[in-house]
Amino acid sequence: LQQHAQSVCAVIIEPLVQCAGNMRMYDPVYLTLLRAACDKYQVHLIADEIAVGFGRTGTLFACEQAAISPDFMCLSKGLTGGYLPLSAVLTTDKVYQAFYDDYQHLTAFLHSHSYTGNALACRAALATLNIFQHQPIIAQNKYLATIMAQAVEKFTAHPHVAEVRQTGMIVAIELVKNKATREPYPWQERRGLKVYRYALSKGVLLRPLGNVLYFMPPYIITAAEIQLMVDVAWQGLQHAVRD
Repeated sequence: LQQHAQSVCAVIIEPLVQCAGNMRMYDPVYLTLLRAACDKYQVHLIADEIAVGFGRTGTLFACEQAAISPDFMCLSKGLTGGYLPLSAVLTTDKVYQAFYDDYQHLTAFLHSHSYTGNALACRAALATLNIFQHQPIIAQNKYLATIMAQAVEKFTAHPHVAEVRQTGMIVAIELVKNKATREPYPWQERRGLKVYRYALSKGVLLRPLGNVLYFMPPYIITAAEIQLMVDVAWQGLQHAVRD
């Protein structure tokens, strides 16, 4: 930012977990430092909490763990509990007020969508927010995250697992050809896909990212279902790494 602040409008990040980047995870301190840098060089900070928001990482929003507020926050998925598609963008009062004015002043940001505000999706969002307000979802998620951590512990010693990463109810297991050197499997071999196909045959739906297996289960999952999910993934891994 020090070098390019004059040509940078905003920094877009997924807080704590780079879900679109092979589920890489990082310490909240980096968010704190990034917020400070954006403030110093007057660059907007946009937090993409579409995947990590609404309790997925152990707090309602991942940014809370760094005690920061972004200039813009993108929300979806958990906003309706996955029941219906709905997205929202939150911003600061400073940004909002900069564009909220009488039309004749020509500062208004006249932008809208032709297909938004679906009544059923909004009702689903209200129901979801009501659940978060009146039920101990965050505390329950922390308990489930502990169950997940215990269940996947055996993966750490597997000869073809480089790393097991976890943030809240997100667990990522990185497959490699050589554990000592962290040499990856050639992407053409699609080892993750082999795990997926095996798990599907056992009634478990996984969605690997290349050679990274990951779990992002629904909040209504039980401890027994977590164990089943992990056991099937283990069996699938054993099947996938056979030469």
